[in-house]
Amino acid sequence: MATTHQSSTKQDILEYLLKHSQATAFELAEVLDVSPQAIRRHLKDLEAEELVLYSSVQAQKTQSDDLQRSEVRGMGRPQHVYHLSRQGRDRLQRTMNGNYGDRYGEFAVSLLDTLAETVGRDQVSSILRKQWERKAQEYRDHLGNGSLQERVAKLVELRKAEGFMAECHSVDIDSSHETSGDKLGDRFILTEHHCAISNVAESFPSICGHELEMFAAVLPDCIIERTHWIINGEHRCGYLVQARKQKCNK
Repeated sequence: MATTHQSSTKQDILEYLLKHSQATAFELAEVLDVSPQAIRRHLKDLEAEELVLYSSVQAQKTQSDDLQRSEVRGMGRPQHVYHLSRQGRDRLQRTMNGNYGDRYGEFAVSLLDTLAETVGRDQVSSILRKQWERKAQEYRDHLGNGSLQERVAKLVELRKAEGFMAECHSVDIDSSHETSGDKLGDRFILTEHHCAISNVAESFPSICGHELEMFAAVLPDCIIERTHWIINGEHRCGYLVQARKQKCNK
């Protein structure tokens, strides 16, 4: 039973680092409601497995009414900030994609490599674009004609079902940026902390361009911009979804 709990806590640590890029042992202890001592033991095990890495940073000296927290953190002492290693991200990918996820990814890459050798990479890109066009139509059929918030929420659920660790949140609109006669539409950030097709995307980065086009086709009344990209070494893929400007009625 203890082994199951320990494995679950380690998995929680890896998933938190995937979503938040980095964290200290104290932060993980607070979020996961586990003692700092236990978290450090788990981190030591994960470090031994080469699933996490850390860097040492100088802790900021801050005044706090919580004396216990000050004692645990120490004042101004270097602290370790942990983040996922490449092996750690790959481990999570295997877990999220299921037992055969890696083999499916390897098969897809091998198939596309064979197609590229046979018909050329331009033709492969055309095939991939056609696939995303079909996927965009499938998404549109599921999303319906609700509000932008409703459609984005449904899109997130569809992506989750396909193995992407997706989430979204609204972005506050600063009215000072509205231009005369124009009203800025709703804005959302769509984030995918885990890419179900990362193996393919690494070999065929054009897939990511097609994905951006797909989101634009799924939400034709919006402007879609990429904000983060896992392939560029960032810890997530992110998209800004903004409803097109509407003319204000005078």
